[in-house]
Amino acid sequence: MKRPYRPARVLASALAAGSLLATVSCSEDSGSPEAAPASPAAQRPPSPSATRALTGPGAKAALITEADIEGDWTQVNNAATWRNELLVGKVDVAQFLSGKANAADCQKLLDGMYSDTLLGRATGASALTGFSAVDYRLLYQVGDYGKESVDKTLDWLKSLPQKCAQFTATASDGSERTVQVVELPLPKAGDARQGLTVTVQGTADGQPVTLTQDVAVLRVGASGASVTNGGPSGADHPSTVSSVEAGALRLQDVLAGKTPTANPSQFD
Repeated sequence: MKRPYRPARVLASALAAGSLLATVSCSEDSGSPEAAPASPAAQRPPSPSATRALTGPGAKAALITEADIEGDWTQVNNAATWRNELLVGKVDVAQFLSGKANAADCQKLLDGMYSDTLLGRATGASALTGFSAVDYRLLYQVGDYGKESVDKTLDWLKSLPQKCAQFTATASDGSERTVQVVELPLPKAGDARQGLTVTVQGTADGQPVTLTQDVAVLRVGASGASVTNGGPSGADHPSTVSSVEAGALRLQDVLAGKTPTANPSQFD
């Protein structure tokens, strides 16, 4: 299997071995008249989200690593401070046929990408990490956000290629940014997932510049993870896919009480 060509580097997807397993113990019939058969509820394997909550150490263990995405990525320690001013702008309501509702969704997308809060606020443990490569940046976050909340975010993201296919946002200096949103296909990973590619065209220091970022969100049980990946040279889609695949498997392992390990697959 071959990956799309990317200038200057080749990245590999990480497929961590293991699957989410649940075991259930069954009581033996001792033959005694007092021995009662196990109830159907006792025989039913519990779901990982019901038996384990994501802890602080678990959230950190669920983070992807350099070994999961390989290539020229280098882990950094300042990812929490990353901000891109091209994502700052006020969406013009007048350009939307559906008015304020769609404009609000597009504004929420820009604001969430700028502040790295697309999944909202975690209700439990959370952790993040970041990687850089040339002029690319990849941010990965994981946390306990609650199943209903993550699913709501996934449904919202799925609606954006139609609601926010193309729109204009005005920066504080009056300059305009043209934003395009398209769906990003993702492999089956975790319990649910959704991806977008967002392109922002504007100016910086008087020069035209384009920012392209992949945005991907996945859910495993009640926990969620998000990936943002890209830069002025474009978005590295294979690295986004690797992050989603590896992240889902690591999160599954953590919620199953296992220690996740990186096991990148090699591509020609």
